[in-house]
Amino acid sequence: MKLSLVVPILMVAIFALCAQEAMPRMSSIEPSSAKVGDVVTVTGENLDKANVAKVYLTNQKTDLECEVTSQTATELKIKIPAKSTGRLALMILTNGKEQRLIEQPVKLTIE
Repeated sequence: MKLSLVVPILMVAIFALCAQEAMPRMSSIEPSSAKVGDVVTVTGENLDKANVAKVYLTNQKTDLECEVTSQTATELKIKIPAKSTGRLALMILTNGKEQRLIEQPVKLTIE
């Protein structure tokens, strides 16, 4: 293959890798059970404002928006909203051109 063909292909590949957004991922929550109004701490990666627009609690039928009280790349603190009960999953609305709702593998029990 000619060098003149390799350079453009490599440039396209590098651009594609750089253009990908960092995918937020939650890995744990403390405490694992809470009451309405409590603040819980979620840890993970890429949780900063550049990647996470909003956080929800969901039971796959109803999504309740949580107030984010603190946010870094590795930690979110969220306040449990009213009307929350049962075992709920956390869900993220991503930031960026193509916002997506992504349900996380982290669950919280609301007493």
